[in-house]
Amino acid sequence: MAMKLLLEIKENKADALLALLRDLPYVKVHPVDDNGVRFLSELQEAIEEIKLIKAGKLEGRPAEELLDEL
Repeated sequence: MAMKLLLEIKENKADALLALLRDLPYVKVHPVDDNGVRFLSELQEAIEEIKLIKAGKLEGRPAEELLDEL
């Protein structure tokens, strides 16, 4: 199993870190554009909301209500 990380790095340091990571045989590097970062951030937020709903700390919405919005 592999661990996946999303890193936020200052642009002036990114090239050096990417070069270092690419030299490691056990690391795969996949740069993500702004759209990908936004998607991953929203996905992470949705997962956190689901955890809160399951824990009873947040009230969920019926699926029908969600579908009606579409």
